[in-house]
Amino acid sequence: MKRKIRMGMIGGGQGAFIGAVHRMAAAIDGEIELVCGAFSSSPEKSKASGEDLYLPAGRVYSSYEEMILRERELPEGERMDFVSIVTPNHVHFPPAKMALENGFHVVCDKPLAFDMQEAEALAKLVEETGLLFALTHNYTGYPMVKQARAMVQNGDLGSIRKVFVTYPQGWLSTKLEDSDSKQASWRTDPKRSGAAGAMGDIGTHAENLAEYITGLQITHLCADLNTFVPGRLLDDDGSVLLKFDNGAKGVLMASQIAAGEENALRIFVYGEKGGLEWHQMHPNSLIVRWLDKPVQTYRTGSAGLYPAALAHSRIPAGHPEGYLEAFANIYRNFAVCLRARLSGQAPSPVYEDFPTVADGLRGMRFIERVVASAQSQEKWTAF
Repeated sequence: MKRKIRMGMIGGGQGAFIGAVHRMAAAIDGEIELVCGAFSSSPEKSKASGEDLYLPAGRVYSSYEEMILRERELPEGERMDFVSIVTPNHVHFPPAKMALENGFHVVCDKPLAFDMQEAEALAKLVEETGLLFALTHNYTGYPMVKQARAMVQNGDLGSIRKVFVTYPQGWLSTKLEDSDSKQASWRTDPKRSGAAGAMGDIGTHAENLAEYITGLQITHLCADLNTFVPGRLLDDDGSVLLKFDNGAKGVLMASQIAAGEENALRIFVYGEKGGLEWHQMHPNSLIVRWLDKPVQTYRTGSAGLYPAALAHSRIPAGHPEGYLEAFANIYRNFAVCLRARLSGQAPSPVYEDFPTVADGLRGMRFIERVVASAQSQEKWTAF
């Protein structure tokens, strides 16, 4: 198939942060091109956003409904192949559902949906249609996260015993939602964000990273949620104790009122033979501590890495790769799998590694159970 994969975008118009990130990530490897979009619930803003992106006026739509129906009517050689959904949480489910029902593959920003009912409906629809569905838990795209996962899978650390994952941010230390901050306003609004604030926004990233690297699943949790900023309607801080299906125990912390912190996602995984440590703000290094030998530091692009890590590194060692490249790995892998499907071929297994609707379902269950545990006097809650 000698062409780029064609992408349509819902949301991500003027003033939106994550839409631009998705577009840059999708473009990095030259596999995907943006061909159409419904960039805002405002037809005027959608049109202006399309002009900014140099799209033909006829491929810029007033609503996602119009986009999906009009694109479906186009010849197969012109219509979009998949849709990228980059809206606030409460507008994930309707366009994803409609896209799947009309035969379009989907990439969706996390979390999967507004609530568990919507998430389960999407998971069922993906199973029924057989279409590809990727969820942008972008931190799983980092090469050193792939290396960490491969080391655990290979048994290098022995049986996993303990997991610490923390995600502190400080940007919501004041009531920023009372200003003109678009990002703060919807993330702190239960009508748009859902049942959780910080724990839904960044806690789900921590949960996903812990399960991805260890290959384990959370079976029980005990949560404490806090709202420190007066007048805020959702949690801005929380801590969760975790039990995993192999008997390992864990601690997860997510906070958006950790004053002075930027985007300090960190994870520590300890097994019988050693432990590993990865920091999102220093993503090209993976520190491994052994029970009976010196500490080692693995570096992106270096010799001796597992194939999964090397396959997701783009440039020679010593040239930093970061957030956009990790995000791009999800889009690249999705595009490779979609290209293979459209060509009637099977993709290499190394490229089938991207978060799916199943990861989204677990993320929504995590939110639901954390909120239930925080509100319960019983505390330990089955996942």
